[in-house]
Amino acid sequence: MTRLTTAEKILRAAHKLFDRDGADAVTMRRVADAVGITPMAIYRHFPTRDALLKRLSDDSFNAVAHEWSARRTQHPDVLKRLMALVEPYLDYALAHPHLFDHAFSVRRDDARRYPEDFRAGHSPTFNVVLNAVVEGMAQGVLKQDDPHDVTMAIWAQQHGLIALYRAGRFSYDEAQFRAFYNQSVRRLINGIKA
Repeated sequence: MTRLTTAEKILRAAHKLFDRDGADAVTMRRVADAVGITPMAIYRHFPTRDALLKRLSDDSFNAVAHEWSARRTQHPDVLKRLMALVEPYLDYALAHPHLFDHAFSVRRDDARRYPEDFRAGHSPTFNVVLNAVVEGMAQGVLKQDDPHDVTMAIWAQQHGLIALYRAGRFSYDEAQFRAFYNQSVRRLINGIKA
């Protein structure tokens, strides 16, 4: 069994605190206590608390993107692939609300901005959906349009529904909301079909 490096132990401890209690719970002292090191030792690996939080956000983006990429290979049909990408976003939002909010909803100086950062390919999660949209347009399955704007519209639809659900704006239980969420995104995708 491979032993974890100190940096990996720090990330795991910080991730656990963040996932359970949110960003405010990730203090250098609490992380250090969880790892069994001094708070100052963390600074050898992460120069600031913000750097540690950014790394956690980046890891969250990459984890979601990795799962989406794996699902991409399971669906050669571009429309089915787009629908398959809908579920993991909702799963992640409900299973990891604090990480989800920090990665996708909280105003941060280091957050990617639309359109420049997304058009430059800096969003691993956006890129997975964008690739499917570009492929769908190239195959003539989706209407010709700006693929970045179409991808943003799909993402905004998903994100908006999740935000409303988590804010208690639906009387649905989780299963009912999932069905509504999938149908809503399906309606959007049907509207952009060629």
